[in-house]
Amino acid sequence: MRLMEKAMKKKIILITDGDQVARRAVEKVAEKVGGRCISLSAGNPTPVSGQEIISAVLETPYDPVLVMLDDRGNRSRGEGETALAEITASNQVEVLGVVAVASNTEAIKGIEVDCSVTNQGQVVPDAVDKEGFPEPDHSHRLKGDTVDVLNELEIPIIIGVGDIGKMKGYDRLSKGAPVTKRAVEEILARSGYKI
Repeated sequence: MRLMEKAMKKKIILITDGDQVARRAVEKVAEKVGGRCISLSAGNPTPVSGQEIISAVLETPYDPVLVMLDDRGNRSRGEGETALAEITASNQVEVLGVVAVASNTEAIKGIEVDCSVTNQGQVVPDAVDKEGFPEPDHSHRLKGDTVDVLNELEIPIIIGVGDIGKMKGYDRLSKGAPVTKRAVEEILARSGYKI
């Protein structure tokens, strides 16, 4: 019964960015992978609660569902991290993984990533910076304003990327947001999800 319940749960990927550029990029990526983006989760910071996001996820007939979360540079736990924790605590959805977005936020702990996607679309073991370049010290710890809460949660896969829809133009919408798409595809592949 538990396996059947797990199979029936909506599969979601959490993305720790939510500004308008990121929203358009994530919407495009969701379309390309045959999923759906919960656009009401976009905002800088996240404008709705985790439970409101879950309700929207459960209403969509599509899988996977991409959800955006953003703290707007808040170094302490902000709206995005609070909603993220609520979503991962829910037994109504299954979190496949997180696309963790780097920022220039100072005095934060950061999160260990499983791997990152560079602005060139390469999967590397190191963290990346906001522009999508691998960290020069080969650190696996990605720094971002909406990622520290991940240290307290059980997340199966964490993939690092630079600033979604940007990265010096490498991830722009006119190109199909290829870096973000690659990160989502990496989570789907590692989780065994079939598109």
